[in-house]
Parts: sequence; C-alpha cells; structure tokens
Amino acid sequence: MKDFCPYITNDGSVGLYSKEFNDIYHSTFGAYAEACEKFVLPADIDFYMQNFSEINVLDICYGIGYNSKSFLNFFFEKFFKKNVNVNRHNDTIYSDNISSRKIYIKAVDTDKELIFLSPFFTCNAKHKPENQNLPTEKVEHLCTGKIEKQYDYDNFINYLLIEKLAENFPDFLNSDFLELYLREKDKSLFFDNAGVKYYRFLQKKRMSGASVRSLNALLHNIYYLNISSRYKKAQKALKMDVFNIDYYIEDARKTLMEDNKIYQLIFLDAFTPEKCPCLWSVDFFKLLHKHLDENGRILTYSNSARIRNAFLAAGFYVGKIYNERAGNFTGTIAVKNKSFIKYPLSDYDLRLMKTRAGIFYRDENLNTLNEAIIARNKFEVENSPLMSSSKFIKEYRKEHQNV
Repeated sequence: MKDFCPYITNDGSVGLYSKEFNDIYHSTFGAYAEACEKFVLPADIDFYMQNFSEINVLDICYGIGYNSKSFLNFFFEKFFKKNVNVNRHNDTIYSDNISSRKIYIKAVDTDKELIFLSPFFTCNAKHKPENQNLPTEKVEHLCTGKIEKQYDYDNFINYLLIEKLAENFPDFLNSDFLELYLREKDKSLFFDNAGVKYYRFLQKKRMSGASVRSLNALLHNIYYLNISSRYKKAQKALKMDVFNIDYYIEDARKTLMEDNKIYQLIFLDAFTPEKCPCLWSVDFFKLLHKHLDENGRILTYSNSARIRNAFLAAGFYVGKIYNERAGNFTGTIAVKNKSFIKYPLSDYDLRLMKTRAGIFYRDENLNTLNEAIIARNKFEVENSPLMSSSKFIKEYRKEHQNV
C-alpha cells in the first residue's frame, strides 16, 4: 500500500490516491456514493431479484470493493426487510421467497493487498480527521467541508467479506502486510473498528493453545459480537448460504478466457482507459459479450466516445447512465436487450464516435501490453482520415448555436 494514500471523502467513506498514476481512484464527493450511483442504482437489482434465483456478478478491478459492497448492501437491505417496501423508486416488491435468492460475485483484481484491505476501510466516518494528510492540492480543494452522507451502509457487510476472504486465502488471517497496516496509528483513522475487532476475533478463534490472556480477549470479543446486530446479520446470511464470492488475483482477460460462467451484472471499474487500455479494448468487450446474460447489464463510469464505440462494435446496445442527484450523465451501460436502455446516446454522442475520438483500442490476442495498445491506437488516430474531435465540436456548436 506504499503507492496509495487513503483519505476521507465527502460522504464519510475512504478514497484512495495512487502515487504511481498521480490520480484518485474514487470521487472526492464520496467513494461509496459513487459506487451506488454509477453501478448499483442503474443495475436495477429489483429486476434480477424478481426474475433470477441466482444473480451472478462480475466485478472487474475490485480494488477496495465499493461496487460489490454497495451491491450487497442494497441486496441485504431487502433481504432483512423482506416484508417491507424499501425500494427507493416505489416499485412493488417483494415476496417472502426472497431468501431463496442467491448472490455470487467473481471479484477480479491484480492487487492482492487492496483486496485484503477492502473490508476494513470505513464507509461511515462521522468526521474528517484534522490531521488528514491529503495527497494533492486538487484533492485538498475538492475534499472539504462537513461530511454529507448520501446512502446508508451497514457494516455487517464487512463481516461477510472478512469471512469470505478467510475462506479464499489461507494467509489472510496471518498476513504480515495486513498486520503492519492495521497497526499503523495514522491509518486507524480510516478503518471500521468493528471490522478490525471481528478480524481479531477470527484470528483468536482459530488459534490453538491460546494463552489465558488471549482466551480472556476472545471471551470479551464473543460477548461484544453476540450483542452486535451486525454480527447476527452476518451469521444469519452465512448460515442461510445466500452469498458467495471468489477472488481472482490476475489479469481480467485471463480470468474470463478461462471462465464459462454467464453474468447478469458486470461492473467494469478498471483504471482510466488512457492508462489501462487492455480492459477497454473492443476485443475485451467481445469477450464480455460472451459472458453477459441476454438480460444482463454492463455498467461503467466511462463516458468516452472511444469506449462507447467499442461497445457498439462488440455487438452491444449502448446507453447512458443518468445521475438523478447530480442531474447529469455519469457513465455508460451496455446491454443485449435494447429495452434496458433508458437514456439513449444522443445525436452528438453518435456523431462524436465517428470522429477520431471514437477510434477504439485493439487487442486481438487479449495479451498485449498496455504500452503497445496505446502506441497502436495513437498511430491509428494520427493516420486516420476521420475528422478530429475538436473540429467536430467546433462545427457542432456552430451548427446548433441558433437552434
């Protein structure tokens, strides 16, 4: 984690800044809110809960897990309140057979350390620490003011993820890296303390020959956990076996080429296309097309003409994600079922894709290095007979200035 700097965003959740890329991983407005608005709200979870007994989710570039966390939070909110209409859009829900619904998530990322840290970062900070060391002036300027919580998050989700990480990785409960990070005093500002306590509980629970001191600590934690509603929720969910997650520490291209599963939801949250084009190529999108259910959705934060054109070329119908809170378009949806497109691409969007801005990345063998993909795309753009995007924008504005 030496290349990442955590900070509290404006909704009380932790965001990360990458020193390597000199860029933020999450919106300063709110890391958790961003996941809700760009991935989960437009996913229409209600539709899948009503029509599928098992919902398969592919989370590409899992990172510290906000997309999966927000998805699970929305699902379990309905699971534990199954007789109450809690849908934010006033749809009619649900029958008592909700407990028969199962969630499977395949979480893919190349950074094992980030995955290990994912259940510990808080989504519920009440105050921003006075000694918060913000990584850049830009982040410092944007990440100001009091915390304004946008969406609820139940920390019992962290317990579930800790349990699943312990199942997936034999070294999770004795990770030297995790131990060092959790013990750093300046990092404790960013942790869900109850999650850390649960981690310690599992460590002691699995110890053999515990000392009297450790045994006393274990008994204290058992008492703490047994009076905790979030603990009881986590144990109920685990007992009923409604949720499972598998983690893959590898290139998503390799993971999918070896995968035969079909997914109802795909969260594409890779780093910016200009820095990680291997997960934004038309060829990777064709691979995603093979793995998407006929009534599935791919959701991503990108508004790029290049990315939207690649989705179209891969055989998808493409639309926009509208953020009701902000009143603007904040992402892209790709589907096989055209009726799922609520906000179609505009005339401007479609025409922009026919300029050089729409020339997409190519990676036919799905193993090309990012640098080579970028170099090829740059050559194709520079040698293309298509109109430049800047010229198109200028002409489009002139064309519509009197409309």
